[in-house]
Amino acid sequence: MISILVITAALVAAAFIIINQPKFGKAPTGARLERIQQSPHYKNGRFDNLNKTPQLAEDTSMPEVMFRFLFGKKDQLKPAQAFRMTKTELKSLKPDENVFIWMGHSSYYMQIDGLKILVDPVLSGNASPFTFTTKAFEGSDLYTADDIPTLDLLIITHDHWDHLDYKTVKELQHKTRRVVTGLGTGEHLEYWGYSPDLITELDWFENSDLGNGFRIYCEPARHFSGRGLKRDQAIWASFVLESPTQRIYIGGDSGYDDHYKKIGEKYGSFDLAILENGQYNRDWRYIHFLPGENIKAMKELNAERMIPVHNSKFALAVHSWNEPLKKITELNTENLRIITPAIGQKVPWLDDSKIYKKWWEDYDTHLE
Repeated sequence: MISILVITAALVAAAFIIINQPKFGKAPTGARLERIQQSPHYKNGRFDNLNKTPQLAEDTSMPEVMFRFLFGKKDQLKPAQAFRMTKTELKSLKPDENVFIWMGHSSYYMQIDGLKILVDPVLSGNASPFTFTTKAFEGSDLYTADDIPTLDLLIITHDHWDHLDYKTVKELQHKTRRVVTGLGTGEHLEYWGYSPDLITELDWFENSDLGNGFRIYCEPARHFSGRGLKRDQAIWASFVLESPTQRIYIGGDSGYDDHYKKIGEKYGSFDLAILENGQYNRDWRYIHFLPGENIKAMKELNAERMIPVHNSKFALAVHSWNEPLKKITELNTENLRIITPAIGQKVPWLDDSKIYKKWWEDYDTHLE
């Protein structure tokens, strides 16, 4: 009996030490918490979606989900061979180039009308609190924080480990002029050393003037948040970035819902929508797109172009690693402008004559 109590106490102590490491972030306090509590989207001690959103679909249960995850069929979760990608040197780009460079999963760099922007950078080799889990596919981690030029804007859509990486944002701190994120996430960044003067936190339907003809709007997503034991203490968001000449939709993570149609009606149209494509499962169909729903969202947003992300770097679901890219090309029966660049490839996304190869087909089989 004493031995059991000692072991239990040791496990509790170990868990306490782990969960209190800086990388787990910090729950909102003080003036930030007071502001959160005034939000119409914060109810009963947590943020909530606009429409009812079960974490798991009604036709499943956690034991079933765990059984399928542990014992179900898992086919090609990772590429058969290491990626061989060509890295665009970000610091060598001309300042006036309008370009997009994907860094795998939901991390990407953009230059728009002279503004240098980085979204959800996870460049540390894994998307987890523990370095031995959720590792990046071999060859997918082309970029490090050293490759990133001085940023005019760092955007964090929500605080999940595959979107907000402690090591990466710490290393970017000295070269980041401004951060825009959802209400509550700034607590993590301030705890990690970012000056509150650099952080702009927005609730859904709020916006901020970035100066020089740029404005950013915070819009809903259908998802959740949390990197510790308590969920939904910071809001998850999508963003609309307006430059002097462009309007871009930054989707973050989201399941399909009627907010896409409403956003499309509100803004009229988008030059580019960046939407998630991957890490889906019917068990959590309310919080991630199923195949084809991103195309439906693109149309409802009235987006002229779409770049699908949230794939090809981490295995967070049990579909094959390349299924999302195969599916979105197969389901694009209307020949919409859906751009599928390789990691590190420079995308002059306004050039609609440029053709992008199905790069994932090069990694279907092992090299001889």
